[in-house]
Amino acid sequence: MTVVDPIADMLTRVRNAGLVRQTHVVMPSSRVKAEIARILKEEGFIRNYEIIQDGVQPTLRVWLKYTERKEPVISGLERVSRPGRRVYSGRRELPRVMSGLGTAIVSTPLGVMTDQQARRRHVGGEVLCRIW
Repeated sequence: MTVVDPIADMLTRVRNAGLVRQTHVVMPSSRVKAEIARILKEEGFIRNYEIIQDGVQPTLRVWLKYTERKEPVISGLERVSRPGRRVYSGRRELPRVMSGLGTAIVSTPLGVMTDQQARRRHVGGEVLCRIW
């Protein structure tokens, strides 16, 4: 089955797995998805991730993180830039998610990074998603 928007598919899988309290979620891997998973781990939204090289298509496994009360750490995920409507922001217009409590993931000429890292490096780019 062909997926039109693989990043939205990844975010939906993570969101749905968190809602049913699964320990991990498995999906087809790509470089952008691996970078998004790296950022989610650095920002403390997931426990860990790994890329499994089985067969033709590598697989990305993401372990979700929960609070002591068994609530998912990720309370919201939103795809911003879509294949039909790309959203670009200059370094001065990068969005602040929930007044800095959340994170926007941005694809820049220097690679995929958070909105805070992009501001520090003075670059803009395509706003992929928001997470809080």
